[in-house]
Amino acid sequence: MRFMIIRKADPQTEAWAKPSQALVDAMMAYNEEMIRAGVMLGGDGLKPSSRGHRIKFSKGKPKVTDGPFAETKELVAGFTIIQVGSRGEALKWVERWPIEDGDGEVELELRELYEADDFGEQFTPAIERQGELLRERQNSAR
Repeated sequence: MRFMIIRKADPQTEAWAKPSQALVDAMMAYNEEMIRAGVMLGGDGLKPSSRGHRIKFSKGKPKVTDGPFAETKELVAGFTIIQVGSRGEALKWVERWPIEDGDGEVELELRELYEADDFGEQFTPAIERQGELLRERQNSAR
């Protein structure tokens, strides 16, 4: 089972606040622990919404709105993708999130990613091949 740990934005992340060395060290240790356990597939931080855009489609036509966006509680500051055996195991990893982040006041969201089996007969060989191509591309980029 694959999950995304979503680190919600807050005023600090939206203000381009540089992380403390303690936070960098704690996050690196946490990520390294997940890598060594074989559960971390990827992850990254996102720049503030002032560097972003929202694109809303109406009748197939896009309307682009430039950031920043006011509601930080709806924004994402970063993400981690993990692969584990159960939802419970995923929650155990999330519960170990470094306390140094946000001075212990951080909001995370855990969401399960779709797997091929979730689509049943609609999961065609063409879709499977596209997934293989993406994984090959990711592996070659490393």
